[in-house]
Amino acid sequence: MKKQKKILYFLSLSILSLFLIVGCDRLSNISLEKPSIATPSTQLTVSAAASLKNVMEEIEPIYQQKHPETEIIYNFASSGSLQRQIEQGAPVDVFISAATNQIDALEKQDLLLIETRQDLLKNQMVLVTPESHAKNDLKIDNFEDLTTKEITMIALGEPESVPAGKYAQEVLTSFEIADKVNSKAVYGKDVRQVLNYVATGNVDAGIVYRTDAQVSDNVQIVATAPETSHSPVIYPIAVMKDSDNSEAATQLIEFLTTPEAQAVFKEHGFVSVVSPVKRDRDS
Repeated sequence: MKKQKKILYFLSLSILSLFLIVGCDRLSNISLEKPSIATPSTQLTVSAAASLKNVMEEIEPIYQQKHPETEIIYNFASSGSLQRQIEQGAPVDVFISAATNQIDALEKQDLLLIETRQDLLKNQMVLVTPESHAKNDLKIDNFEDLTTKEITMIALGEPESVPAGKYAQEVLTSFEIADKVNSKAVYGKDVRQVLNYVATGNVDAGIVYRTDAQVSDNVQIVATAPETSHSPVIYPIAVMKDSDNSEAATQLIEFLTTPEAQAVFKEHGFVSVVSPVKRDRDS
């Protein structure tokens, strides 16, 4: 009888221990559980012309709200500098240039996913002066005024690497004043540096994109270059062939062509050149 009681005692103790172990394990699992938080699983590196900085930074949170799995890392510089970085092996998923020359060069080197290339935006070239000049006697109303002796310093983009500089040279050549103006030129490494030279009053005038002039309260637009005076200011976009995230990169390009994204570009002064296309990926 005592032996049976002893057996029952140890059996009960074993069952109780088992319940305690299972219970503690469940409590442990509960205590370690944390709320599920969506974190980006894909990083996209987007190299974009400096003139796109403000608008692309505004578009980023809109896109990430729709695609929380994707994080966008921007690299803004002159299109020529970005082209060289890509040619030298920089890890870039999407390239947006401020001219077709850079994209054309990369295409010839077979560095693009050619089927993703398309024209995205259009811009205008304008002549700007410091806002402070409106309060003095320095008179600049048109491009020809740049040749007067009172105008001594004019900011331009470096024509070899900055598309805005190349377009500016075309404008000056069209007005037959290139030689006189270039002797007064102060060159910037990208269009934002050109804008800054004007905004700070370090030069008398500069030639920039209309969209750049619109982001500064310290410059005024005094003239717009006729479209016939320069090549079309087109912004092409493409996915790089070496991208490890080509599908996500293509999705970003598709979004940038939607009416929602194009409306943001329009608010910043850009003109859409996107052709109406079906965006159903399964069609």
